[in-house]
Amino acid sequence: MRALVTGAGGQLGSELVRALRAAGHQVIALERAACDLSRPECVGQLVALEPELIVHAAAYTDVDGCARDPLRAYRVNTLGTHYVALACQQLGAALAYVSTNEVFPGDAGRAYLEYDRARPINAYGQSKWAGEEAVRALLPRHFICRVAWLFGGPRGFVRTMLRLAAERQELRVVADEVGSPTYTADVAQALTRLIATPYYGAYHLVNEGQASRLELARAALALGGYEHVQLQPIRQAEFPRASTPPLYTPLANVAAAELGIRLPPWDEALAACLAAPSAASTASTSTTATSTNL
Repeated sequence: MRALVTGAGGQLGSELVRALRAAGHQVIALERAACDLSRPECVGQLVALEPELIVHAAAYTDVDGCARDPLRAYRVNTLGTHYVALACQQLGAALAYVSTNEVFPGDAGRAYLEYDRARPINAYGQSKWAGEEAVRALLPRHFICRVAWLFGGPRGFVRTMLRLAAERQELRVVADEVGSPTYTADVAQALTRLIATPYYGAYHLVNEGQASRLELARAALALGGYEHVQLQPIRQAEFPRASTPPLYTPLANVAAAELGIRLPPWDEALAACLAAPSAASTASTSTTATSTNL
């Protein structure tokens, strides 16, 4: 299959390119500089490349940046997805859209199912949910793939915790935000298997289990050899930030599991990630337990 991956330079996009090529697909790796997906002109550019499938992983994922500039979030995450879906419509191509746990408000008290009602509480979640709606409205042949708390690239929460642990003896980490930590390599493998099926619809592609930011940090530091670093639990409300992430948004993988597509437990995935050659990559700068999100 001739597949186009948007956001091919990102932490998930690069893994998707690798997994799709390993599965024998012809892959067009589209990076941000090559095509501005927030502009209507991108529709013609995408159509000219003649993909049979587009995997739309490109997004503005800085949740605090989205809160500060919701119009930018709307242009990139909503209108950008609208344009990608229009290109697929013109091509007769399928679309796999990468969405997020943050389309949910975090008040269910349990893991969210694929068809639970979305009610985002911040600009990032709203822009991604509106992108989902654009996909549903324009294309019958689509996969909406929600992911959460991604780790695997050189930036993000896990790498930040490891970098800070190398510099400090104590870290303040949010203990009351709970989600589904997920390894980008596992998502890429799962999505590659999913797009080979005719079972279109909504899916949660996350590693099994759930954890708080504090539990995730503790596991990462133990695997990285920083058990001596003290972790001070704090509440999300104690860490002022522009956005308000939902507090409890683990995702349940029910639909993909019915197809035999399961991701390993998050702690096993974390160990595999940190054992990989890229584990020594430089982390992004931050001072406490937040990150950009999917």
